[in-house]
Amino acid sequence: MTAIGGKSIYGASVGILMLDAKFPRIPGDMGNALTWPFPVHYRIVRSATPDRVVRRNAEGLLENFIEGAQDLVADGVDGITTNCGFLSLFQEEIAAAVPVPVITSSLLQVDLVNRILPSGKRTGILTISASTLSEEHLEKAGVPKGTPIATTEHGEEFTRVILGNETRMDVETARKDNVNAATSLMNDHPDLGAIVLECTNMTPYAADIRTATNLPVYSIYNFVCWFQASLNPARFRDF
Repeated sequence: MTAIGGKSIYGASVGILMLDAKFPRIPGDMGNALTWPFPVHYRIVRSATPDRVVRRNAEGLLENFIEGAQDLVADGVDGITTNCGFLSLFQEEIAAAVPVPVITSSLLQVDLVNRILPSGKRTGILTISASTLSEEHLEKAGVPKGTPIATTEHGEEFTRVILGNETRMDVETARKDNVNAATSLMNDHPDLGAIVLECTNMTPYAADIRTATNLPVYSIYNFVCWFQASLNPARFRDF
């Protein structure tokens, strides 16, 4: 057997562009390396704070994210994702700037999930900030118009801590914020068939949301695991 080189790093197929943040990243958060059942390679995009990306439309940051994506490819990753659903704004630009597949946002799942639901059912979105999730964010991700949206903005802990970049978080209160928002989404839309979590920091609460709503829950975690499986397919023994 002959080994072939050409990369600086091997074994980490997925590269993750990270926001520049200090809030707690508990297991399940994509910024916690223990979340992943496979190696990943991180690149922090400096100055890309949660507030700037979510509340200020990631203004002035496109080139920073492109540079970060190009650095990840140079390091040796085979595909790129990001840790903020609001970066759907840059899907086309980042994908055009690198020679590997790119998934900028969990929102890219919405149209696909709609296609697999029973007739008469549709997908809803749970976001960290409905007040700044614009039509442009949704259009860039291919989200159908009229998709139901709920938010944790009115909760006690989750949105405040993440977007305020606070260093302490009451996890149980954050869990309650997510479950309450998801339950409201379900109650307000009887035709809801599934929930897509826009925010990558919501993944730790996906199982709780599933229990509370009895609906399938799609997060950045299952999206990236699917992504990884295409970049590094399982090898099966030949019989």
